[in-house]
Amino acid sequence: MALDQLEEGCAEVQMGITKLINIIEGVPESPMDAKIRMKMYTTVYNMGSPPTYYSEELYKRYQGVFNDYLISKVLPAIQEKRDDVSMLQELVNRWANHKVLVTKISRVFHYLDRNYVVRKSLPSLKDAGFGCFRTIVEMKVHVKHVVISLINQERDGEKTDQTLLKKVLEIFVDLGNDEDTQKWNVRSVSNWILEDYTVKAEECLKKEKDRVSHYLHSSTEEKLLKVVQDVLNPAQTSIAHAPVVHVLMEHGSSNIKFVAVVESLLAAACSEPQTTLDRQLLAIA
Repeated sequence: MALDQLEEGCAEVQMGITKLINIIEGVPESPMDAKIRMKMYTTVYNMGSPPTYYSEELYKRYQGVFNDYLISKVLPAIQEKRDDVSMLQELVNRWANHKVLVTKISRVFHYLDRNYVVRKSLPSLKDAGFGCFRTIVEMKVHVKHVVISLINQERDGEKTDQTLLKKVLEIFVDLGNDEDTQKWNVRSVSNWILEDYTVKAEECLKKEKDRVSHYLHSSTEEKLLKVVQDVLNPAQTSIAHAPVVHVLMEHGSSNIKFVAVVESLLAAACSEPQTTLDRQLLAIA
């Protein structure tokens, strides 16, 4: 197959992809019937199999389909929202559409998954499609900062849309992010030193358990609650960290050793070996 035949074949496949995108975007379009899908699949198969071997180019163009769509349609739709809640709602809707699009388009390019991807040890078509979303949308919208802010608001007594937060956190799980942070715990524990610690600790543990059931992934419950229990346990010993000591000195408290224990426990909990999923769930908790 000559190079112009490659371009012709890719143009045929692109016509079907454009139809899929129009349907997802709500643009009036004729149905995507089996005949069109079969033609797309056959075209990819012919271009990726001997004697042509255009698999490398097809893999790049597969990723290019998502990059173009995300940059031209998805990212602007999310960024144009004027408040955090509307932005997250649009993000959730766009992610749901993206997963559908990845599923449908990866079926068309399935021949690559069975051959080229395996030979070259490349990310699967699904992972590559998800990776485009992570690189273009999540990295540019700064979703995690918004989510952490809303969770902190909820922890401080303000009402939040827990269903929406749960859906957003599920996106993080799907994308497999892995950063650690426990800043809220240090700040809150520092402010409790002059209060009834036992009451506050029990209240915190109950709220964290409720928070897991409301909007965190079920697999993170045991590890998250262990971190909270360790942080709230005054029976451990360690050395002081300057930020918490500074807070105590500002409040005129002499119980510096206790807060040092709390903060060192927190640091230890964050440094324990964890899976990618567990670390991300702790990060967004």
